[in-house]
Amino acid sequence: MSSLQADHLFKVFGRRPQDAVRELQQGADRDALRERGSTAAVIDASFTVEAGEIFVIMGLSGSGKSTVLRMLNGLLEPTAGRVLFDGQDLTALTSGELRGVRSHKISMVFQHFALFPHRSVLENAAYGLEVQGVRRDERLRRAAEALDLVGLKGWEKSWPDELSGGMQQRVGLARALATDAELLLMDESFSALDPLIRRDMQDQLLELQRRLHKTIVFITHDLNEAMRLGDRIAVMRDGRIVQLGSAERILVEPANDYVASFVQDVDRSRVLTAAAAMVPPSRPDAGDCGCQTVTPRTTLAELLAVSARVPHPVAVRGEGGELVGVVPRQRVLTLLGDYDGPQVPCDLSPREKEAAGA
Repeated sequence: MSSLQADHLFKVFGRRPQDAVRELQQGADRDALRERGSTAAVIDASFTVEAGEIFVIMGLSGSGKSTVLRMLNGLLEPTAGRVLFDGQDLTALTSGELRGVRSHKISMVFQHFALFPHRSVLENAAYGLEVQGVRRDERLRRAAEALDLVGLKGWEKSWPDELSGGMQQRVGLARALATDAELLLMDESFSALDPLIRRDMQDQLLELQRRLHKTIVFITHDLNEAMRLGDRIAVMRDGRIVQLGSAERILVEPANDYVASFVQDVDRSRVLTAAAAMVPPSRPDAGDCGCQTVTPRTTLAELLAVSARVPHPVAVRGEGGELVGVVPRQRVLTLLGDYDGPQVPCDLSPREKEAAGA
């Protein structure tokens, strides 16, 4: 599995782009450069996407997120900086070498499906393999397997206009998966879908990721989508990455007032998890008192319901059943901030405090 690295990427459009980069590196103002005919779309963007990670780049329109994505796969050449994939500098490749990388190692999933209306669902899913030169019987077999993965088995002979928007987007996802590319780049792939279908596609992506462990860069302007999908999130504003971290870190510790205002309306109970709320147990058997336990990925909404049923902190256990922390109820309420639901008193007896490690 391969990692992806953006190393001090700049993209400047307009006059004298290299001079503009030097000025930006010395602290020049983006608006002042625009007045002189240079538009700085991306300014000094650096990050690493780990193998098997869903890395979300989010921001409002004009923040530079889609420009970053196009530099990652070579559709746009950086004005400065490098893109490294599996240790290979993509910005140093010839156009032919770059096409080879895009054909075999990197797949794109577009916002507007990009399906061929004159090809069947199966033929659309097989298109990336056709570009690779895979023989017909092999590419149709692999395309059928990919369609099965995304829940479209039985629709192979249908035409794109016979499918709903969500199903068409699944075909686009199947086409990317069929190539077995190491890296998936998804450019606002679900934003054209209705809310219910969009959430269904998010569920589909998360389920596929649990099974396939792809390296994914996902672009979105929707904060709730970013929080739901991203292992880590890069928040962009005016061409710069203003904060990079987990959804929980961004919610609990916003880097500046812009990020704080951006996340103020997020439903914390659906985003934050027990991992953000738990504290270390005082001893290995703390919390082992016969009560219901949760996992580190349990949401605060679920955790609060569990906490309301017991008079002591809730034990958090890992995949192997080991105790990794405990969550006092007051800790949950503090993280939820202005939570106005039922609040159960969390005064503990000395025995309960000892048992739960509070």
